[in-house]
Parts: sequence; C-alpha cells; structure tokens
Amino acid sequence: MNFRFCHIIAHCREFAHSNRSCCATIAPPMSLMMEEIREQPEALERTFKAEREHAKEFSRFARRQGFRLIVLVARGTSDNAATFGRYLLEITTGIPVSLAAPSVHTLYHAPLDFHRALVIGISQSGEGTDINRVLGSARRQGATTLAITNERSSTMARLADDAFLVRAGRQRSVAATKTYTGQLMLLYLLAAALGSHVTSASISEIPGWAKQALALETELRELVERYRYMRVCAVVARGINYANAFELALKLMETCYVVAERFSSADFRHGPIALVERDFPVILLMPPGKAFRDLKRLAERLGKLRAETIAFSSHGARLPPTTRAVRIPGEIPEIYSPIPYIIPGQLFTCLLAGVKGLDPDNPRSLQIVTRTV
Repeated sequence: MNFRFCHIIAHCREFAHSNRSCCATIAPPMSLMMEEIREQPEALERTFKAEREHAKEFSRFARRQGFRLIVLVARGTSDNAATFGRYLLEITTGIPVSLAAPSVHTLYHAPLDFHRALVIGISQSGEGTDINRVLGSARRQGATTLAITNERSSTMARLADDAFLVRAGRQRSVAATKTYTGQLMLLYLLAAALGSHVTSASISEIPGWAKQALALETELRELVERYRYMRVCAVVARGINYANAFELALKLMETCYVVAERFSSADFRHGPIALVERDFPVILLMPPGKAFRDLKRLAERLGKLRAETIAFSSHGARLPPTTRAVRIPGEIPEIYSPIPYIIPGQLFTCLLAGVKGLDPDNPRSLQIVTRTV
C-alpha cells in the first residue's frame, strides 16, 4: 500500500521506511513543547494538592447558592477544556451547562439573566479581553463568577468572585499542553465540589496515569515517521473525550500545519465520512466505556473503506483491524481518561512537527496570548 495523503507522491512510504532506522536513533533537540509535555504529571499533582481544599470550601458555598445553570467562557485551547467541562459537569452534577458565545456580549451587548448561574471563565493567561468582558457582564447581571487560570495576578483572577489556579508554572511554548491538562484537573475538582459522581480519591490517581502515558514517547517517535507527509486528517471521538478530538486537531494545525477536522463519531457519519477514501488518515480516540461501541463500529466501517486509521485505546480493549493502534497503559475508568489520552496526542504532534522539520515552539502567525473582542 502506498500513501496518497493530499496527492503526495507515491514514494513517501518508501522514503519513510528507508529513513526509519536513522531517524529512530538520532534524537531531535528538545523543544519547549516537549519539556512542558513531560512536566505534566508533576504539574497535575501540584494543582490537585493546592486546590483540593479550596474545592471543598467551594462545595459548601455552592450548596448555599443552589446553582441552576453553569456557563463556561473560553477561547482556543481553553475552549476545548470548556467543552470537556460541559460533558463532565452535566454527567456528574445534573446541572445544565452552556458554552458562552462571547460575541453575544462583546458585539451585540445582549443583556442576559444570570441569576442563580455560575459563570466560569477559563484562560491560561487570564488576559483574554472578550472572556473577561463576558465575566464582567455576567457578574453585573447576577452571576457568581469563577476564574480558572494559570496566572494568579491576571485580570481574570482579579475580576472574578473566586479563582482556581492551575499550578503549571510559566508556559513558554506557544502550543499549550500542561495548562490544558491543568484546566481539566480543576474541572474535575469542580465536578467533585458540585456533585457526587467524581471523587477526590479517584482524581488523585490522574497524575500517575499521566506519567504512564508519557512512557509511550519512544513508540510514538517511531510511529510519526509514517506520517511525515500527512497534510490532512480527521480526528474523531465521542462523549467525555470529544473535547480531546478538538484539542488534538488544534495541536496538529498549529504545530504541524496539518488540516485536521474534528468530529463526534455520530456527526462523522452525517456527511463527513464521504471524505474518506483509501489511505485517508483518521485518528480515533476510543477508551473503553460508553462511547467505545460506537467508535468500534466506525473503525470497522473505516476499515472497509481502507482508510488509514490510528486508534488510541487501552491495552485490554478489543479493537477491530486498524492501521496502527496506540495502547494507553493502565486500567483507567472512562470518566478519568481524557488527561491520559490527550498526552499521547500531544507527544504525537510534537514529534511529528520534528520529523516535518518544523519548530513546534514557533508556529507561524501565533503567540501565547491572543486578544480578541
């Protein structure tokens, strides 16, 4: 089988094969992105230990308030964390969760009734102009506001009624990794504060699962050579890992310049599957759990279409035939799988950028803090 990724010439696979041995033995220079990916277990541990008592205090406050609605406000990678938060909080608390449209506030100035609502801003820097405007507007209209940020002294942390801090240390890489998983960690703590389905004891296991996931680096370093010439792909997940499809696709776009479309496996069947032809690359995030059966059926369909499929799943999962499978170590309950499952995706994108000859720390046209209104 040869590759036809975006009509790349047919000898790509042969070129990759002939260079595999030398590429596997020559380690690329360490990027800031890779350093921050590797820092995640410790950063997650710090965040958990520093904020778990804060979460218990917030739980007592939340019971008195009786929140009937949660609204999450974010952009970019933080918006992907918000998408995760929507699934997690609705599943575990029974409270409806909405993702805010900042333009409703910043462009249309629409007054909304936020009484008995908890409005949560999520931002690595805490300096997103439109996110902070939404928080200010929501507070004036009756909301309790909360910040999730990596920066204690940021505008967002000062503006909100309360702030939960990611303890990731300074982000130096433009592509966010440790701050994304830190935001997810804090959303787990909020879920524990607002409901009973997520426990502090289980959350405390996440840094260990993250450390196990990092052990896949050597395997992924060999795998990415196969995708040196990939220019387009689809990333598919469902349920609690749906946000990770957006996050992995974003990392592929900003560090590897791959046109990466992201979908729910249910939505993928409603039209986008028509894109798939022989050798079209599709990345599947499919941990065991509620969404696994649907993703397995999709993988079987993609196999019949002779797509190039990469399945991220567990060691014990029974997978249909796929082109490649990345097996995440450990027995991880689905509800806690998003952090351990995004880390191999981060490794994949960082290493792929290297074999493409790109610098993941300096993606063109991007900077760490982006301000929009």
